Amino acid sequence: MTSVKPLQLTLAIMKPHVVSCPFSLHDIRRTILDNGFYVVRSKRQTIKLEQAEQFYSEHKAKFFYNRLITFMTSGPSEAYILAREDAISVWRHLMGPTKVFRCQLSNPDSIRAKHGLTDTRNATHGSDSDESVRQEISIIVPQFCFEHWKQTEEPMFRNGKVQFNDQQFIHLAHNS
Repeated sequence: MTSVKPLQLTLAIMKPHVVSCPFSLHDIRRTILDNGFYVVRSKRQTIKLEQAEQFYSEHKAKFFYNRLITFMTSGPSEAYILAREDAISVWRHLMGPTKVFRCQLSNPDSIRAKHGLTDTRNATHGSDSDESVRQEISIIVPQFCFEHWKQTEEPMFRNGKVQFNDQQFIHLAHNS
């Protein structure tokens, strides 16, 4: 008997310049769905200064910090909690390298190569570890409950008991 890996969560953020461009946003959403991700939660918001400072605190001493904070608070972003097996590594592969110019040369079909403008405006963010997922989601989608996900929602997603709902994108079909 083979063991089934649990679905892994990752946080994906579509940055403000992507949200303001319907073509880019649609193309990235299609990439997410075409690669077997479930969109567990989605949230459109303009990230508050305090959230951005907390989210990017590891970069505080770097030269690009103020530019990054200013950009990320400049307009609406879309955050998605994505799930699938190996979600973190698959999403990071689809995004491509952080530096857009390098990405356009080495991974021309990646999201950042197609929709990134600069290293700061590189289209998307993706968590780099399970620890980062928990920390980042607690900042961007603080009402998300990891324990409820693991106990109740993950098994329903894994067993295909999820339906599309225009209001929340997903609906857990309890009696299907």
